[in-house]
Amino acid sequence: MLHEISYIIPTMKTPDVVLGTNIIVAALRSKRGASNKLLSLVGTNRFEIHDSVALILEYEDVLHRHHTELGLSQDDVADFIDSLCSMAHHHEIYFQWRPTLSDVNDEFVLELAVTARCKYIVTHNISDFKGIDRFGIQAIAPREFLQIIREVKE
Repeated sequence: MLHEISYIIPTMKTPDVVLGTNIIVAALRSKRGASNKLLSLVGTNRFEIHDSVALILEYEDVLHRHHTELGLSQDDVADFIDSLCSMAHHHEIYFQWRPTLSDVNDEFVLELAVTARCKYIVTHNISDFKGIDRFGIQAIAPREFLQIIREVKE
């Protein structure tokens, strides 16, 4: 009688993240670097991105203001935003945690992360998100996040 051996392979839950606007801008500025690599992985099921009306409006505002230096037309910006929205989980924010952060302009990002139950806010401005660990959320740089999802070596 043969015994069947089964192996249990632990599965890592797909991380849920909010991408800071500075990640989007950095990714579009340069094809090199962690921000661009991270953006190229959106929609590949390596992680899930989350958005809200406030975050999409911020992405749109910043990209429209900087479209020329990013080498984008106004139509390119609209297409990019549409594409990003098609791959994101959308959330309505019903509860505000203000004041929590030192920069009130980042509060909506935290509120989205809390609402969406994200583990990470990926940003270049980590110091702007001090204290969010009490919500079970970590502000993390794109390279560090890529290491977590095993897309770059440590």
